[in-house]
Formats: sequence, structure tokens, C-alpha cells
Amino acid sequence: MDEDGQMAGRGTVTRALLIGGATLALAACEPGKLDFDLRNDLSRAPLDTTDAAMASFADRPEPDGRGIISYEGYQVAVAQRGDTVGDVAARVGVPASELATYNGLPGNVPLRNGEVLALPRRVTATASQTAAAAPRTASTGAPGAVDVTTLAGNAIDRSDAAARPAAATPPAGDEPVRHKVVRGETAYSIARLYGVPVKALAEWNGLGTDLSVREGQYLLIPVADGEKPAPQRVAAVTPPGAGTPTPTPPSAAEPLPAEDAKPLPPKETPPSPDLSKQATQASASDARMIYPVQGKVIRAYVKKKNDGIDIGAPAGTPVRAADGGLVAAITRDTEGVPILVLRHDGNVLTVYAGVDNVAVNKGDRVKRGQEIARVRAGDPSFLHFEVREGFESVDPNPYLE
Repeated sequence: MDEDGQMAGRGTVTRALLIGGATLALAACEPGKLDFDLRNDLSRAPLDTTDAAMASFADRPEPDGRGIISYEGYQVAVAQRGDTVGDVAARVGVPASELATYNGLPGNVPLRNGEVLALPRRVTATASQTAAAAPRTASTGAPGAVDVTTLAGNAIDRSDAAARPAAATPPAGDEPVRHKVVRGETAYSIARLYGVPVKALAEWNGLGTDLSVREGQYLLIPVADGEKPAPQRVAAVTPPGAGTPTPTPPSAAEPLPAEDAKPLPPKETPPSPDLSKQATQASASDARMIYPVQGKVIRAYVKKKNDGIDIGAPAGTPVRAADGGLVAAITRDTEGVPILVLRHDGNVLTVYAGVDNVAVNKGDRVKRGQEIARVRAGDPSFLHFEVREGFESVDPNPYLE
């Protein structure tokens, strides 16, 4: 990799990581339902989380006897008092090392009561197997030793498990988004990203009092409770005369033309250029997408390391929509740099980071080749471009060639 590529990689690690969480959430939601940045207007409206704080959210569904909550798309296990990763793994029937690695855990560490672990694959069991949890031994001390606290916790957990029905079908209601924590994120930034109270996020995921989260951890995003009416907020009333001043009409600012003045000939409107021809590299006529900017690819796609391509381009270069679609989200990275997400046919998303001067609004329909932003100044300046099929990032090249 050349020097430009190395600098691009260092300069956008945090920004590229944040894209994953935003697009995962977007892939699981209907277009227009989720306001990623809670602003609705990037240029004028201040950050307002009042609606999120006032919204009513459902309680987390009760797990079955083994502590499993099953949804159509995935399963999670809920830790009990005194559990280690090995205890949960034994109860659900997966290797402890696999469960720990999948959830970004360093090993067989103790877990908090109510902590959520994502299962790497779907597990099934009979009702008799789910009626009681596997016995546990202390994770510290002499081999086989069990302290009083662990015994008491096991007894409480077993009584709770026996009272729970086996979960044969997914819980009623919407399936929550399953968010994977990336480096630099906090419980507060994740709650703000999805527009949920941080308290509800903590309760759903068994977070500690410090609300700490770890890289690689999976969090369930609370879903709104349709049965509980959300508190109503009274709209502010602007007093008469306190609003925007009335603009001066053009007729008062300039005199009317003389009666004998000859009207100017109409200006000729130049034909609109074919924006698709401004792509960096010649795309085949049957290519699904065009290159969003002109320039050299300075960093290639590498799954889970660089989930897109970085295209070098001078600051101010127009960024074009790779294909027609809907502006599904406009959010920002930790440095405040805008990130655009477009939704296309077939549940395909395109992501544009390292941009400035956003020229579209959330909910807008855009055409293939339409200018949506400008390349942001940097050293070097470049566009980070991703293609995602639902939840997963894919190599953009097959779409562009």
C-alpha cells in the first residue's frame, strides 16, 4: 500500500467503524422510520432528544428456562446471577470459547445478572431441557468448591427458570435491532444513535451502573411499546411579532421598468450533462452502479478491516449517487463529519463518508449520478464508499464493473 493509502486508513478508522452500526440498524428498519442523528435538519435544528426520553418502551421479553430469547432472525442468552461464559455455554449447548469470541469476551469471565450474549448460531431444545438450567460451580477457588453466594444464586435462578415457559415461538412484537459495539462507542452514543433512553438500553442488556460497553459486544435495542401511549408534549407557541421578520418584496426594492423598455431575451438553458459519464473508471453498460467520484482507489475493500473502498479525490469534488434511491439516513461520525446512507432496490445500501456540503435531505429521492455532497478536505482527501446487502458489507467492485 502506498503512503496515501496508509494515511487514509489511519485518518478514517473511527469514522468507518461507526458506519457499521448505523447501516445495521437501517437494514432492519423501514425507510423513513428512524432518524439516526435526531436532528431532522443538519443545517439549522439543534440536537433534540426530548422525544426519545419521553417515548414509551416495552420491557425485554422473558427468556425460556435456559435463559434464551428466540427471535426469527437470531437468538440471545441472558446470564443469571453468578454465571460465567462457561455456565451459559453449557446451558445452551455451544462451546464456551466460541461463545466468548463471538461476543468479544476475553475468556471465561464472570457475567452480570441479566447480561445478554448473542448466540453464534441457532440452538434448539425440547421443553424438558428448557425447564431447568444446568448446575454451576464457582469460577474461583479450589476445584469443585461452591460458595454460599453461588448456591443461593443458583437456587433463585432455578426457581425462576422452572416458572418460565419454554419459548417455542418468538416473542410478540417487533424484533429488536441487534447492535454490535465498535471501538469508540459508548452506551450514550448508541442510545442517541437509535433514539432510545440510555436507561432502557441498560435494562434490556443488563449493563452495569457505570453503563460500560465493550468492543464486539452485542446489544439489543429496545423497541417502542405500542400498548402504552407516549406522553404528549405541548407545542411551543410563538408570541405575535416575535417570529421571523417579514421580508421586503422585490417590488419595493427595485423600481418597475419603464413602459417602453424592451424585455430581455430569455436565457438559453444548456442541456443537462450525462452525470453517469463522469465516473472515475469506465463502467460497463450493464453495471449496477457508477463510481461516486473521480479518482484513484487508494485503499481496497477488505472484509471487517475496510468495509468499502477509499477513492482519492481533491477537496470539493462532487460526490454522485452511485444509483437511484432514497436518502435513508444522514448521521455523523465522532468527529462530526457527515455520513450519508442511500437505500436502493433489493435491500441494497450505499454509504458515503468523508464528505461535506451535503446537498440532500433525509427522505429525498435521488437519481443515479445526482450530486449529493462534496469531498471533505483532508490529508489526503478522499471518499469512503461502501455497498451493503442488508446487514453485510460486500465488495463494491462487482457493482461498479
